[in-house]
Amino acid sequence: MSCSIAMWSGPRNISTAFMRSFENRSDCFVSDEPFYSYFLHKTGLEHPLRDEIIKSGVISYNQIINYIKGPIPHSKKIWYQKHMAHHILPKDDINWIKSLNNCLLIRHPNEVMLSYLKKNEIDNIEQLGYVQQVKIHDMLDKELGKPPIIIDAQNLLEKPRKILIKICENFQINFDEKMLSWPLGPRDTDGIWGQHWYKQVESSTGFRPYVKNNGAISSKYKTIYSECMKHYDFLYQNRIILD
Repeated sequence: MSCSIAMWSGPRNISTAFMRSFENRSDCFVSDEPFYSYFLHKTGLEHPLRDEIIKSGVISYNQIINYIKGPIPHSKKIWYQKHMAHHILPKDDINWIKSLNNCLLIRHPNEVMLSYLKKNEIDNIEQLGYVQQVKIHDMLDKELGKPPIIIDAQNLLEKPRKILIKICENFQINFDEKMLSWPLGPRDTDGIWGQHWYKQVESSTGFRPYVKNNGAISSKYKTIYSECMKHYDFLYQNRIILD
């Protein structure tokens, strides 16, 4: 039985390590942020490597959807699609996600913002994915009566094996011990943006132990942080909880 997984996260959410975990399975194909080129082309936003990213990917929304809803490449049984929730724009139709197995990956706003600010400026809450994750959650809950499973990054780092087993059970696939470690370095499946964003995961061979970041968010981001916390708290209350 085949399984296409749409993993929706915001930036700096341990999402690339999660992708490594699934990619290390012999039965899994992964896609790294297939909407990134579309997002930059459509919004005109300045991101590191913007022109290279646009040229490297597909900029047609419908063309991307048709691809990721299609057959799993290379005759694999599992397709792990790493999506950034904020790459889906407010007016984009997201009804197509109902045909996939959806999951939300969340992380505390303090840790997300401190990490993101090392690489890029934060101008508004829409950059961080929480608003879009709640929209995805509510749409699936309302129309399917089954909200997506939610994984908290801290829980994943603290108990990776148990969380991964829970995820596999939810998607009705077998857990594979290979998901707990992977080789050093970049992957051919990494987006071109990996050279800017992926240095830490490229030096990893597994999920690193959780270490709390006690840094303080600048007062200039107080409003954005407060709004993020409202959405995060809602999602956190609905996360997977281990027995």
